[in-house]
Amino acid sequence: MTDPAEHAAYVRTRHPGATLADTAGAVLVHQNSLLNHALATHSEAQLLAGWSSADLHVLHHCGRSIALCSSIGAGAPATALVTEQLTALGVPAVISIGTAAALAPALRPGDLVLCEKALRGEGTSRHYLPPSLFAHPDPHLTASLAGALSGIGATWSQGPSWTTDALYRESAAEAALYAGHGILAVEMEAAGLFAVGRHRRLPTAAAFTIADCLVNRTPRTDSPHIETALRQLLTAALDALTVHSPSTAAAPPDTVVPHHETEREAHRG
Repeated sequence: MTDPAEHAAYVRTRHPGATLADTAGAVLVHQNSLLNHALATHSEAQLLAGWSSADLHVLHHCGRSIALCSSIGAGAPATALVTEQLTALGVPAVISIGTAAALAPALRPGDLVLCEKALRGEGTSRHYLPPSLFAHPDPHLTASLAGALSGIGATWSQGPSWTTDALYRESAAEAALYAGHGILAVEMEAAGLFAVGRHRRLPTAAAFTIADCLVNRTPRTDSPHIETALRQLLTAALDALTVHSPSTAAAPPDTVVPHHETEREAHRG
């Protein structure tokens, strides 16, 4: 019944001409420390108060304007809501960066993971996509992000993640099962972001730095490598958006399976 265009229309009653169509895209930032770093290194950043349910700034990078979205809230529902609002305001692409927990034992705090697809363990994507195991990012934007990571000398792993909203209901059985199928990390937003992107024909991508480990359980610590890695992700995301040419090309979807089979696989264990 509701449409995100209504949000954009309401914003324009208070801020006539409000648009993000002239930006290169938006970066979703999930850590306050990274936001503070971004604002300190881009002193010209402008706050766009009241444009979104999250905090929104516009900064300049390599001659382009880029939106920086923060204070989003955890989980796929919050990310999807904000992404819908940004899309209604005309943003041409969205990259999400943040932290994740490792499922691959070889990954350590500060290691980078570029998400090639997200296992749909949350609920938001079901409101956007037919039943399937994975939600996919835009392949061209993901390739641009990979190129940007290479350009700053970063190293990373590329593979699937598991998205779940229920942080405190992750089980050892699930972690072992998904790790055995090559899932590299668990996080809370990617599947929701990718689902909105596919539905709205909006290029999306996501990358994470490892903060802790679910396999051979290693609790999170304040490793300095994490903050360094987050800053690498921010630089790469800004670089990727400045060179990305939005495309409507879509990644090949997974074979659609009956809904009850998706439920069984996504909640096994």
